[in-house]
Amino acid sequence: MEDVEATLRTFIAENILYSNDGYPHADDASFLETGVIDSMGVMELVLFIEERFGVKTEDHEIVPENFDSIHSLASYIRGKMAG
Repeated sequence: MEDVEATLRTFIAENILYSNDGYPHADDASFLETGVIDSMGVMELVLFIEERFGVKTEDHEIVPENFDSIHSLASYIRGKMAG
């Protein structure tokens, strides 16, 4: 299985933070608390994970427990891929 965390870090760094220097936070750092992701960024993430990982995200699943850090998002993706 591919490195989901690395894929997410690269996407967020390049497409949300517009950085060529990589993702600057720990995998368990909150997107909201660090100011990495806003509501539009969440929508970008949803579209990306649906296209990249082939998972369908339901509206009720777009909650901080699933979308507030690299770690939580990777766990969510793996769960969707396994289920």
